[in-house]
Amino acid sequence: MMLHEKQVQPIYFSKMSGHGNDFIIVDNSHGNIPMDWEKCAPVWCSNHLSIGADGLLVLEPSRIADFVLRIFNSDGSEAEMCGNGTRCAASFVAKRMSTGSSMVFETMAGVVKAYVMGKTAYVQLTEPSELHKGITLNTGATKLMVYTINTGVPHAILFKDHVSEMSPDELARLGKFVRYHEAFQPEGINVNFVEVMGPGLIRVRTYERGVEAETMACGTGAAASAILSHIVRGTGGPPFHVQMPGGVLKIDFTKNDAVFGDVWLAGEVSWIYDGEIRGEV
Repeated sequence: MMLHEKQVQPIYFSKMSGHGNDFIIVDNSHGNIPMDWEKCAPVWCSNHLSIGADGLLVLEPSRIADFVLRIFNSDGSEAEMCGNGTRCAASFVAKRMSTGSSMVFETMAGVVKAYVMGKTAYVQLTEPSELHKGITLNTGATKLMVYTINTGVPHAILFKDHVSEMSPDELARLGKFVRYHEAFQPEGINVNFVEVMGPGLIRVRTYERGVEAETMACGTGAAASAILSHIVRGTGGPPFHVQMPGGVLKIDFTKNDAVFGDVWLAGEVSWIYDGEIRGEV
């Protein structure tokens, strides 16, 4: 069934949020919903015109895990990984499926483990890679020192004082500049503005690739910010408590010499509502 065709049966979905990072979740674990998800995502995720969300999550059958988790940004692009999205998917599975409170997801970034205890969902992110300490970008007016790491998706970290006081325009301008900079093409990069508050405590605001705007929270961004704060600023930890506009995420990890692993993201998940999509999309 193509996107423009009429749907004979309604598509059931759940709307969930991980600290304000909100998602539409569709259970296609039996593989019987033949939709073009890349075209559905920007339509359904559109605020004011449809359900509205940062992304679309689709559960599909897997041969190597409990489920394939496909992650579509609100612009329709498919993402390798999403920490908060995976937490929402874990909560959905724990409540609706027969796998219990622990599960394994196959993502484009690799296989990830998750479990749920009460309202809190825990996700083990893929092993960090592509760490680059110190890249200077010239904006014309000033120079930005950027640090990068991949925690399932690529992230840029900019350390900055008074992050909470950045205006939406300033954050969007700098975020877009770094996100589309030639140094990170062709895929682009997510951009995190990080303020060190104390040992194991940081404040982060994120401009997300694929959403093309600031989001209330970003799980892989919180992990990237915590690890680079530990490396670059010597902030102690783990664990880290990461203050984001939507709430506080907890990041834990291990370090063996210069190798980071066993990265866990934890936070509460809110089940907003269930619904169904009928007729033409």
